[in-house]
Amino acid sequence: MSRTTARRVKLTVCYILVAIMCVVFLLPFYWMIRSALMDMRQLFAWPIMFFPNPIRWENIPNALRSQPFPLYFRNTIFLVIVNMAGVLVTSSMAGYAFSRLKWRGKKVFFYALLSTMMIPSFITLIPTFLIWSRFGLVNTYWPLVMPSWLGGTAFNIFLSRQFFMTIPYDLDEAALLDGASQWKIFWRIHMPLIKPVLAVLGIFTFMNTWNDLLNPVIYLNSPRRYTLSIALASFRGTYEAKWDFLMAASAIVTMPVIIVFFIFQRYFIEGITLTGIKG
Repeated sequence: MSRTTARRVKLTVCYILVAIMCVVFLLPFYWMIRSALMDMRQLFAWPIMFFPNPIRWENIPNALRSQPFPLYFRNTIFLVIVNMAGVLVTSSMAGYAFSRLKWRGKKVFFYALLSTMMIPSFITLIPTFLIWSRFGLVNTYWPLVMPSWLGGTAFNIFLSRQFFMTIPYDLDEAALLDGASQWKIFWRIHMPLIKPVLAVLGIFTFMNTWNDLLNPVIYLNSPRRYTLSIALASFRGTYEAKWDFLMAASAIVTMPVIIVFFIFQRYFIEGITLTGIKG
């Protein structure tokens, strides 16, 4: 077998494996769309129905009318915007401080920050709730947005710091010689260069906020402050779940996440690729 033939065989095998993996990953999404257009009888029919017959388009508007989804959409979008703004601003500033500035104890604080990534979030769940309760901020959005304005998570700061480390120091030195301050260097020089990592952090924050169920359930008591994740969970009753409405609402709620990812996937891949491991 010639090298050209062997290469074609390898490429064909790779394409087949990639196609199989695509089918595997797309199957749950197709199953959700398929279930969203069926009634309860079709969902539990045997043998399994892979295509809805007839298609029940009315499931989508009926599911959206069963809950105040416009209110929940506004609440969720508000949390997404505030959290994304907080993470992008504070994590980039912290990453710049850990990577470009010289100050005493920088490595100690950075390693202490990284050590928090090894602490399971469930361990701090009750103490954190008691703190917010002591300040009287339960049933408000403060517990859901304030952590984002403190860097979000240690991973956000770590990712920003690693990306800043890949930028040549010659740019900083040239700017300092021209009389630029650290703030101007950060805002005018570095911020335009770190757009890929900002896109990564933005996508992560968007997905985490959009899909978050645990924190809204813990801190929100008023139905007027509920988010989309709580609305979806409400379809699962104590004794019976409205699976057709749940799948229809889930399909609508999932679409913004897919759209955002496809729009910013180029920046997402670029940010992950260019983020170095330089210490």
